Amino acid sequence: MIKIIPAIEKQLEAVKDELQGVHEYSNEELISIIQEVGFECDFCARCCTRQFNDHVFLLNEDAIRMQQIDPDCMEPAPYFELCDQQGRFYVSGYALKAKEDGSCIFLNEEKRCKIYDQRPTICSLYPYMLHREPDENGNVDWRQISGLNQHGCYHTEISDEEASEIADRIKSYETSYLSQLIEFFKKAEEHFTKNKLKHVQGVYDREMRKFNKGGEITVFVYYNGEFIKHRFKGPE
Repeated sequence: MIKIIPAIEKQLEAVKDELQGVHEYSNEELISIIQEVGFECDFCARCCTRQFNDHVFLLNEDAIRMQQIDPDCMEPAPYFELCDQQGRFYVSGYALKAKEDGSCIFLNEEKRCKIYDQRPTICSLYPYMLHREPDENGNVDWRQISGLNQHGCYHTEISDEEASEIADRIKSYETSYLSQLIEFFKKAEEHFTKNKLKHVQGVYDREMRKFNKGGEITVFVYYNGEFIKHRFKGPE
């Protein structure tokens, strides 16, 4: 029997709760928001830079596809979920690397995606999303659109059929993302129990300070049902 680790169990329950919320979220409301916003891409490529989005998280199926395209295009996703007493971090997936100027590794000089037909799932949905986050007053509610009025065109007419398809894809993505997070926490709980580890916030904070000053850390990335070990250097 796997021992329940409070720090992991608390996060796991929160993710399960959000997943239930995604399932229960009204499709009609989401469709209405999509049509009201009426987003249309104008190929400005701002969403492909860290100035507007600090990372592109990869679902497991995305990561497998990116690995086949370019084995060196991925890095551990930021915002590591856990850190054990030995100072090793654990994160639920990979992210795409960025170039020195902060643009996506697959963005060419003409500001076009070099892998457009194979781009990660979140890129094909952007700017739509469906997750809970706090507003400027700290009140937690659903967020459905990212970067509103910062790029692209708005108030384009979107048919009921297209809006319904977008809504289904948004829910499918968020379900996959949260399911991957649940799998990650379950695998972490198994790993921590087997190896007599525990999450220590003080160690997390200490190692992050080191990392943010350019230090090297160990990160275990959840990928294809396993943890992959990386040595990862912070920004100098």
